[in-house]
Amino acid sequence: MSRFAPSNLKSLLFACLLSAVFLAGCSPFYVLRAAYEEGKILWRREPIESVLQRPDLDPETQEKLKLVLAVREYARDILKFRVGGSYASYSYVDRRALSYVLTVAPKTDLTPYTWWFLFVGHVPYKGFFSEESAKTEAKRFEAEGYDTYIRTSPAFSTLGWFDDPLLAHLLKYDKITLTEVIFHELFHNTLFISGQVDFNESLANFIGNRAAILFFRDRYGEGSAEHQRALQAWQEELEFSAFINEVSRSLKDLFGRDIAEEEKLKLREKIFFQSKKEWSRRIAKQPAHRFRGFGQQEINNAVIAHYLLYFKDLQLFESLYQAQGKDLAQSLESIIQSIPDGGDPFDTVRELVSKKSRPARPPSR
Repeated sequence: MSRFAPSNLKSLLFACLLSAVFLAGCSPFYVLRAAYEEGKILWRREPIESVLQRPDLDPETQEKLKLVLAVREYARDILKFRVGGSYASYSYVDRRALSYVLTVAPKTDLTPYTWWFLFVGHVPYKGFFSEESAKTEAKRFEAEGYDTYIRTSPAFSTLGWFDDPLLAHLLKYDKITLTEVIFHELFHNTLFISGQVDFNESLANFIGNRAAILFFRDRYGEGSAEHQRALQAWQEELEFSAFINEVSRSLKDLFGRDIAEEEKLKLREKIFFQSKKEWSRRIAKQPAHRFRGFGQQEINNAVIAHYLLYFKDLQLFESLYQAQGKDLAQSLESIIQSIPDGGDPFDTVRELVSKKSRPARPPSR
Protein backbone atom coordinates (compact mmCIF):
# COMPACT_ATOMS: atom_id res chain seq x y z
CA MET A 1 0.00 0.00 0.00
CA SER A 2 1.48 3.33 -1.01
CA ARG A 3 0.99 6.61 0.83
CA PHE A 4 3.04 9.76 0.32
CA ALA A 5 2.74 13.53 0.68
CA PRO A 6 5.62 15.82 -0.36
CA SER A 7 4.70 19.46 -0.02
CA ASN A 8 6.18 21.54 -2.81
CA LEU A 9 6.89 21.73 -6.51
CA LYS A 10 10.56 20.87 -6.06
CA SER A 11 9.51 17.51 -4.67
CA LEU A 12 7.46 16.70 -7.77
CA LEU A 13 10.22 17.84 -10.09
CA PHE A 14 12.71 15.69 -8.19
CA ALA A 15 10.37 12.71 -8.38
CA CYS A 16 9.85 13.26 -12.11
CA LEU A 17 13.58 13.52 -12.76
CA LEU A 18 14.19 10.41 -10.70
CA SER A 19 11.45 8.64 -12.64
CA ALA A 20 13.22 9.48 -15.89
CA VAL A 21 16.17 7.38 -14.77
CA PHE A 22 14.08 4.30 -13.97
CA LEU A 23 11.23 4.41 -16.47
CA ALA A 24 11.70 1.85 -19.20
CA GLY A 25 9.05 3.19 -21.55
CA CYS A 26 8.89 6.85 -20.64
CA SER A 27 11.36 9.38 -21.98
CA PRO A 28 12.95 12.09 -19.82
CA PHE A 29 11.20 14.65 -22.05
CA TYR A 30 7.81 13.14 -21.20
CA VAL A 31 8.54 13.29 -17.47
CA LEU A 32 9.82 16.86 -17.63
CA ARG A 33 6.74 17.87 -19.62
CA ALA A 34 4.57 16.33 -16.90
CA ALA A 35 6.36 18.39 -14.25
CA TYR A 36 5.99 21.53 -16.37
CA GLU A 37 2.25 21.05 -16.95
CA GLU A 38 1.61 20.24 -13.29
CA GLY A 39 3.67 23.26 -12.29
CA LYS A 40 1.51 25.55 -14.44
CA ILE A 41 -1.66 24.24 -12.80
CA LEU A 42 -0.26 24.71 -9.30
CA TRP A 43 1.19 28.14 -10.09
CA ARG A 44 -2.21 29.42 -11.19
CA ARG A 45 -4.01 28.32 -8.04
CA GLU A 46 -6.16 30.88 -6.29
CA PRO A 47 -8.14 30.25 -3.08
CA ILE A 48 -11.79 29.61 -3.92
CA GLU A 49 -12.76 31.97 -1.12
CA SER A 50 -10.91 34.74 -2.99
CA VAL A 51 -12.57 33.85 -6.29
CA LEU A 52 -15.96 34.10 -4.60
CA GLN A 53 -15.25 37.75 -3.78
CA ARG A 54 -15.06 38.75 -7.45
CA PRO A 55 -17.88 41.20 -8.27
CA ASP A 56 -18.20 39.90 -11.85
CA LEU A 57 -18.71 36.26 -10.83
CA ASP A 58 -21.89 34.84 -12.37
CA PRO A 59 -24.45 33.19 -10.03
CA GLU A 60 -24.04 29.67 -11.48
CA THR A 61 -20.27 29.68 -11.02
CA GLN A 62 -20.65 31.11 -7.54
CA GLU A 63 -23.09 28.34 -6.60
CA LYS A 64 -20.79 25.60 -7.89
CA LEU A 65 -17.72 27.01 -6.14
CA LYS A 66 -19.62 27.08 -2.86
CA LEU A 67 -20.75 23.53 -3.55
CA VAL A 68 -17.15 22.37 -4.00
CA LEU A 69 -16.16 23.85 -0.64
CA ALA A 70 -19.15 22.17 1.01
CA VAL A 71 -18.26 18.81 -0.58
CA ARG A 72 -14.68 19.20 0.62
CA GLU A 73 -15.81 19.88 4.18
CA TYR A 74 -18.20 16.92 4.11
CA ALA A 75 -15.44 14.61 2.90
CA ARG A 76 -13.14 15.81 5.68
CA ASP A 77 -15.54 16.12 8.61
CA ILE A 78 -18.15 13.42 7.98
CA LEU A 79 -16.39 10.79 5.87
CA LYS A 80 -12.93 11.39 7.41
CA PHE A 81 -11.07 11.59 4.10
CA ARG A 82 -7.49 12.86 4.10
CA VAL A 83 -8.41 16.05 2.33
CA GLY A 84 -5.47 18.29 3.16
CA GLY A 85 -5.70 21.47 1.10
CA SER A 86 -7.10 19.81 -2.02
CA TYR A 87 -10.03 21.52 -3.76
CA ALA A 88 -9.79 24.62 -1.62
CA SER A 89 -8.28 26.46 -4.59
CA TYR A 90 -9.19 27.13 -8.22
CA SER A 91 -6.94 26.95 -11.29
CA TYR A 92 -7.56 27.94 -14.89
CA VAL A 93 -6.34 25.51 -17.59
CA ASP A 94 -5.91 27.07 -21.03
CA ARG A 95 -6.52 23.85 -22.98
CA ARG A 96 -9.62 22.23 -24.46
CA ALA A 97 -8.91 19.11 -22.41
CA LEU A 98 -6.76 18.54 -19.35
CA SER A 99 -5.06 15.54 -20.93
CA TYR A 100 -5.54 12.75 -23.45
CA VAL A 101 -5.36 9.28 -21.96
CA LEU A 102 -4.30 6.25 -24.00
CA THR A 103 -5.34 2.69 -23.17
CA VAL A 104 -3.80 -0.22 -25.09
CA ALA A 105 -4.79 -3.91 -25.13
CA PRO A 106 -4.04 -7.01 -27.24
CA LYS A 107 -6.75 -7.99 -29.70
CA THR A 108 -7.40 -11.37 -28.04
CA ASP A 109 -6.79 -10.47 -24.39
CA LEU A 110 -8.45 -7.92 -22.10
CA THR A 111 -5.31 -7.46 -20.01
CA PRO A 112 -4.21 -3.89 -20.79
CA TYR A 113 -0.68 -2.87 -21.64
CA THR A 114 0.96 -1.15 -18.67
CA TRP A 115 3.56 1.54 -18.17
CA TRP A 116 5.70 1.59 -15.03
CA PHE A 117 5.99 4.78 -13.00
CA LEU A 118 8.00 5.36 -9.86
CA PHE A 119 5.89 5.29 -6.64
CA VAL A 120 2.60 4.32 -8.33
CA GLY A 121 3.81 1.12 -10.01
CA HIS A 122 2.30 -0.33 -13.18
CA VAL A 123 -0.41 1.85 -14.70
CA PRO A 124 -2.69 0.63 -17.55
CA TYR A 125 -2.90 3.98 -19.30
CA LYS A 126 -0.68 6.90 -20.22
CA GLY A 127 -1.62 10.56 -20.30
CA PHE A 128 -0.53 13.04 -22.95
CA PHE A 129 -0.76 16.81 -23.07
CA SER A 130 -1.74 17.02 -26.71
CA GLU A 131 -4.12 14.96 -28.80
CA GLU A 132 -1.51 14.68 -31.54
CA SER A 133 1.01 13.05 -29.17
CA ALA A 134 -1.60 10.57 -27.95
CA LYS A 135 -2.57 9.66 -31.52
CA THR A 136 1.07 9.22 -32.54
CA GLU A 137 1.65 6.80 -29.67
CA ALA A 138 -1.60 4.98 -30.47
CA LYS A 139 -0.56 4.49 -34.10
CA ARG A 140 2.72 2.99 -32.94
CA PHE A 141 0.87 0.37 -30.89
CA GLU A 142 -1.67 -0.27 -33.64
CA ALA A 143 1.19 -1.01 -36.03
CA GLU A 144 2.27 -3.71 -33.57
CA GLY A 145 -1.21 -5.27 -33.62
CA TYR A 146 -2.78 -3.75 -30.50
CA ASP A 147 -6.19 -2.18 -29.95
CA THR A 148 -6.09 1.41 -28.68
CA TYR A 149 -8.50 3.89 -27.13
CA ILE A 150 -7.99 7.60 -26.44
CA ARG A 151 -10.20 9.56 -24.07
CA THR A 152 -9.99 12.96 -22.43
CA SER A 153 -9.52 13.29 -18.69
CA PRO A 154 -11.63 15.81 -16.73
CA ALA A 155 -9.63 15.70 -13.49
CA PHE A 156 -6.68 14.12 -11.74
CA SER A 157 -5.28 13.43 -8.30
CA THR A 158 -1.68 13.85 -7.20
CA LEU A 159 -2.47 11.30 -4.45
CA GLY A 160 -1.62 13.71 -1.65
CA TRP A 161 1.63 15.04 -3.12
CA PHE A 162 0.05 18.45 -3.59
CA ASP A 163 -3.10 20.37 -2.78
CA ASP A 164 -5.01 19.65 -5.98
CA PRO A 165 -7.04 22.63 -7.23
CA LEU A 166 -10.48 22.68 -8.79
CA LEU A 167 -9.84 22.95 -12.52
CA ALA A 168 -11.96 25.52 -14.34
CA HIS A 169 -13.40 23.15 -16.93
CA LEU A 170 -14.99 20.99 -14.19
CA LEU A 171 -17.51 23.78 -13.65
CA LYS A 172 -19.23 22.79 -16.90
CA TYR A 173 -20.64 19.71 -15.15
CA ASP A 174 -24.01 19.63 -13.43
CA LYS A 175 -24.06 19.64 -9.62
CA ILE A 176 -24.45 15.88 -9.29
CA THR A 177 -21.56 14.97 -11.58
CA LEU A 178 -19.31 17.69 -10.15
CA THR A 179 -19.92 16.43 -6.63
CA GLU A 180 -19.18 12.83 -7.63
CA VAL A 181 -15.91 13.88 -9.29
CA ILE A 182 -14.72 15.84 -6.24
CA PHE A 183 -15.46 12.99 -3.84
CA HIS A 184 -13.80 10.54 -6.26
CA GLU A 185 -10.60 12.56 -6.52
CA LEU A 186 -10.45 13.39 -2.81
CA PHE A 187 -10.73 9.72 -1.94
CA HIS A 188 -7.55 9.00 -3.90
CA ASN A 189 -5.74 11.06 -1.23
CA THR A 190 -7.08 8.66 1.39
CA LEU A 191 -6.33 5.29 -0.19
CA PHE A 192 -4.13 4.36 -3.12
CA ILE A 193 -2.68 0.88 -3.64
CA SER A 194 0.35 0.76 -5.91
CA GLY A 195 -0.19 -1.34 -9.03
CA GLN A 196 -3.93 -1.90 -8.39
CA VAL A 197 -5.48 0.71 -10.65
CA ASP A 198 -8.73 -1.15 -11.33
CA PHE A 199 -9.37 -1.46 -7.59
CA ASN A 200 -8.37 2.15 -6.87
CA GLU A 201 -10.60 3.57 -9.59
CA SER A 202 -13.59 1.27 -9.11
CA LEU A 203 -13.59 1.86 -5.35
CA ALA A 204 -13.26 5.62 -5.87
CA ASN A 205 -16.13 5.42 -8.36
CA PHE A 206 -18.30 3.73 -5.74
CA ILE A 207 -17.21 6.28 -3.13
CA GLY A 208 -17.89 9.23 -5.41
CA ASN A 209 -21.44 8.10 -6.06
CA ARG A 210 -22.39 6.92 -2.58
CA ALA A 211 -20.82 9.97 -0.93
CA ALA A 212 -22.75 12.25 -3.30
CA ILE A 213 -26.01 10.53 -2.34
CA LEU A 214 -25.32 11.08 1.37
CA PHE A 215 -24.17 14.64 0.81
CA PHE A 216 -27.30 15.69 -1.09
CA ARG A 217 -29.53 13.87 1.39
CA ASP A 218 -27.97 15.77 4.29
CA ARG A 219 -27.80 19.09 2.43
CA TYR A 220 -31.19 19.21 0.71
CA GLY A 221 -33.16 16.47 2.42
CA GLU A 222 -34.11 12.91 1.60
CA GLY A 223 -36.32 12.86 -1.46
CA SER A 224 -35.06 16.22 -2.74
CA ALA A 225 -34.48 16.54 -6.48
CA GLU A 226 -30.71 16.49 -5.98
CA HIS A 227 -30.86 13.43 -3.74
CA GLN A 228 -33.08 11.57 -6.20
CA ARG A 229 -30.83 12.41 -9.16
CA ALA A 230 -27.78 11.19 -7.26
CA LEU A 231 -29.57 7.92 -6.43
CA GLN A 232 -30.58 7.48 -10.07
CA ALA A 233 -27.03 8.16 -11.25
CA TRP A 234 -25.69 5.45 -8.96
CA GLN A 235 -28.27 2.95 -10.18
CA GLU A 236 -27.16 3.68 -13.74
CA GLU A 237 -23.51 3.15 -12.75
CA LEU A 238 -24.37 -0.19 -11.14
CA GLU A 239 -26.39 -1.21 -14.19
CA PHE A 240 -23.57 -0.40 -16.58
CA SER A 241 -20.98 -2.06 -14.34
CA ALA A 242 -22.97 -5.31 -14.30
CA PHE A 243 -23.37 -5.15 -18.07
CA ILE A 244 -19.72 -4.41 -18.90
CA ASN A 245 -18.65 -7.26 -16.61
CA GLU A 246 -21.03 -9.56 -18.54
CA VAL A 247 -19.37 -8.49 -21.78
CA SER A 248 -15.96 -9.06 -20.23
CA ARG A 249 -16.84 -12.61 -19.19
CA SER A 250 -18.09 -13.42 -22.69
CA LEU A 251 -14.88 -12.12 -24.24
CA LYS A 252 -12.65 -13.92 -21.75
CA ASP A 253 -14.48 -17.18 -22.42
CA LEU A 254 -13.93 -16.66 -26.15
CA PHE A 255 -10.25 -15.76 -25.82
CA GLY A 256 -9.67 -18.83 -23.65
CA ARG A 257 -10.97 -21.22 -26.30
CA ASP A 258 -8.56 -23.43 -28.24
CA ILE A 259 -9.34 -22.01 -31.67
CA ALA A 260 -7.40 -20.03 -34.26
CA GLU A 261 -6.78 -16.36 -33.60
CA GLU A 262 -8.56 -15.38 -36.83
CA GLU A 263 -11.68 -17.15 -35.59
CA LYS A 264 -11.43 -15.38 -32.23
CA LEU A 265 -11.25 -12.03 -33.98
CA LYS A 266 -14.36 -12.79 -36.04
CA LEU A 267 -16.32 -14.00 -33.02
CA ARG A 268 -15.33 -11.05 -30.85
CA GLU A 269 -16.83 -8.69 -33.43
CA LYS A 270 -20.11 -10.55 -33.03
CA ILE A 271 -19.88 -10.08 -29.26
CA PHE A 272 -19.20 -6.37 -29.71
CA PHE A 273 -22.16 -5.98 -32.06
CA GLN A 274 -24.56 -7.96 -29.88
CA SER A 275 -23.39 -6.11 -26.76
CA LYS A 276 -24.17 -2.70 -28.22
CA LYS A 277 -27.51 -3.95 -29.50
CA GLU A 278 -28.43 -5.46 -26.13
CA TRP A 279 -27.39 -2.35 -24.20
CA SER A 280 -29.48 -0.13 -26.45
CA ARG A 281 -32.44 -2.45 -25.86
CA ARG A 282 -32.02 -2.38 -22.08
CA ILE A 283 -31.99 1.39 -21.81
CA ALA A 284 -34.45 2.12 -24.64
CA LYS A 285 -36.86 3.71 -22.16
CA GLN A 286 -34.11 5.73 -20.45
CA PRO A 287 -33.06 8.38 -22.99
CA ALA A 288 -31.22 10.36 -20.29
CA HIS A 289 -29.14 7.37 -19.12
CA ARG A 290 -25.57 8.55 -18.54
CA PHE A 291 -24.19 5.57 -20.49
CA ARG A 292 -26.59 5.81 -23.42
CA GLY A 293 -23.67 6.45 -25.78
CA PHE A 294 -22.24 2.94 -25.38
CA GLY A 295 -24.71 1.59 -27.92
CA GLN A 296 -23.18 3.80 -30.63
CA GLN A 297 -19.56 3.66 -29.49
CA GLU A 298 -16.86 1.99 -31.57
CA ILE A 299 -15.67 -0.90 -29.40
CA ASN A 300 -12.46 -2.86 -29.18
CA ASN A 301 -10.55 -4.57 -26.37
CA ALA A 302 -8.92 -1.33 -25.24
CA VAL A 303 -12.34 0.27 -24.78
CA ILE A 304 -13.57 -2.67 -22.69
CA ALA A 305 -10.32 -2.69 -20.68
CA HIS A 306 -10.81 1.02 -19.96
CA TYR A 307 -14.34 0.49 -18.67
CA LEU A 308 -13.20 -2.40 -16.48
CA LEU A 309 -10.76 -0.09 -14.73
CA TYR A 310 -13.59 2.11 -13.48
CA PHE A 311 -16.57 -0.24 -13.32
CA LYS A 312 -15.17 -3.54 -12.09
CA ASP A 313 -17.52 -5.26 -9.62
CA LEU A 314 -19.18 -2.08 -8.34
CA GLN A 315 -21.93 -4.25 -6.84
CA LEU A 316 -19.29 -5.79 -4.57
CA PHE A 317 -18.68 -2.46 -2.85
CA GLU A 318 -22.40 -1.79 -2.71
CA SER A 319 -22.92 -5.17 -1.02
CA LEU A 320 -20.36 -4.29 1.65
CA TYR A 321 -22.06 -0.94 2.20
CA GLN A 322 -25.40 -2.66 2.71
CA ALA A 323 -23.84 -5.28 5.00
CA GLN A 324 -22.31 -2.47 7.08
CA GLY A 325 -25.73 -1.00 7.78
CA LYS A 326 -25.34 1.64 5.06
CA ASP A 327 -22.49 3.26 6.99
CA LEU A 328 -20.12 4.56 4.31
CA ALA A 329 -17.38 5.71 6.69
CA GLN A 330 -17.38 2.32 8.43
CA SER A 331 -17.33 0.51 5.10
CA LEU A 332 -14.25 2.46 4.05
CA GLU A 333 -12.53 1.89 7.36
CA SER A 334 -13.09 -1.86 7.15
CA ILE A 335 -11.60 -1.92 3.64
CA ILE A 336 -8.58 0.17 4.61
CA GLN A 337 -7.89 -1.93 7.70
CA SER A 338 -8.30 -5.26 5.91
CA ILE A 339 -6.32 -4.80 2.70
CA PRO A 340 -2.91 -6.47 3.03
CA ASP A 341 0.22 -5.65 1.06
CA GLY A 342 0.06 -7.89 -2.00
CA GLY A 343 -2.78 -10.11 -3.15
CA ASP A 344 -6.03 -9.20 -4.86
CA PRO A 345 -7.87 -6.44 -2.95
CA PHE A 346 -11.15 -7.44 -4.61
CA ASP A 347 -10.83 -10.84 -2.91
CA THR A 348 -10.34 -9.06 0.41
CA VAL A 349 -13.58 -7.15 -0.05
CA ARG A 350 -15.38 -10.37 -1.02
CA GLU A 351 -14.21 -11.93 2.24
CA LEU A 352 -15.45 -8.88 4.15
CA VAL A 353 -18.86 -9.13 2.51
CA SER A 354 -19.02 -12.84 3.29
CA LYS A 355 -18.16 -12.28 6.95
CA LYS A 356 -20.60 -9.40 7.36
CA SER A 357 -23.37 -11.37 5.68
CA ARG A 358 -23.07 -14.45 7.87
CA PRO A 359 -25.70 -14.74 10.62
CA ALA A 360 -24.26 -14.27 14.07
CA ARG A 361 -23.72 -17.46 16.03
CA PRO A 362 -25.72 -17.80 19.24
CA PRO A 363 -23.57 -17.37 22.34
CA SER A 364 -22.28 -20.63 23.79
CA ARG A 365 -23.70 -21.67 27.12
